[in-house]
Amino acid sequence: MIFLLQQMLFFSMPLLVVAVGGLFSEKSGVVNIALEGLMIFGAFCGILFLFFIEGRIDGQFVLVLAMIIASAGGMLLGLMHAYASVSMKANQAISGMALNIIAPALAVFVARQVTPSELIPFRQRFVIREVPILSDIPIIGPILFERAYITTYVALTVFVIALIVVRSTRFGLRLRASGEHPHSLESSGVSVQKVRYTSVLISGALAGLGGIVFFIPTSGEFSAQVSGYGFLAIAVLVFSKWNIKRIIWISFFFGLMQTIAATHSSLVYVRDLDFIPSEFYKMLPYVATIIVLSFSRGASPAPSAIGIPYDVSER
Repeated sequence: MIFLLQQMLFFSMPLLVVAVGGLFSEKSGVVNIALEGLMIFGAFCGILFLFFIEGRIDGQFVLVLAMIIASAGGMLLGLMHAYASVSMKANQAISGMALNIIAPALAVFVARQVTPSELIPFRQRFVIREVPILSDIPIIGPILFERAYITTYVALTVFVIALIVVRSTRFGLRLRASGEHPHSLESSGVSVQKVRYTSVLISGALAGLGGIVFFIPTSGEFSAQVSGYGFLAIAVLVFSKWNIKRIIWISFFFGLMQTIAATHSSLVYVRDLDFIPSEFYKMLPYVATIIVLSFSRGASPAPSAIGIPYDVSER
């Protein structure tokens, strides 16, 4: 059980960070289905840094730098989405899908220039075997503080900060107003464009961070794909009804489904079920997504101005 819960954290944290990133964009009124591409590009930037820095600097500080670079990469790609959606008033869904296509293609192209294949390897050296004192806490200690990664702590910290920002700050109020009543926000002297630009950039940074949070605990090479995690993060956001408090619990649920899909051969009580084919476990997260979303039908609680370009002249 401890193994299952540890693995669930590794698979849940990327969903948590990326879904929170999607929340910032969509709460401001900008649809962001580019989360998959932003994750890929952010992970690409961070892991490319790890590839070039190999053998020069060691320790957890390297991973911190890689996460900063991944966030910057996601923010850079997010800037393209913000420009198209906010300044050019383009169709936000098309802009997002374009980035989902561009990001892996660009990552594969560059990877082939620096490595013999489209894969970028990195040495797995960031695991923290145990955190003194904290690892001795019953139940929680072995789950959170043994064979852990700082990506888990960063993801949880991001969630707490985002929760405070969205619900208890002036920017959070403006963020919500931008997605619900943009004309009222503009009439109060606050630029809707600036709020939406800022929100989409934050969304890009968090999605890029989520990309490297996904790869570090679960892989030893970058492969220009994140197993549909960006789209799963959108499902988390929709099922949470754009409520940041619910995102963490739904991320844990989908993370558990993904954990079972990825580690079913290592789970004794699952491995003994010989009559269930392995393909069933692999499709479990996506089947769960369809089932869960079917229960969330009804009046949409999405921001009322989401997906609608804002035009000052229409005031």
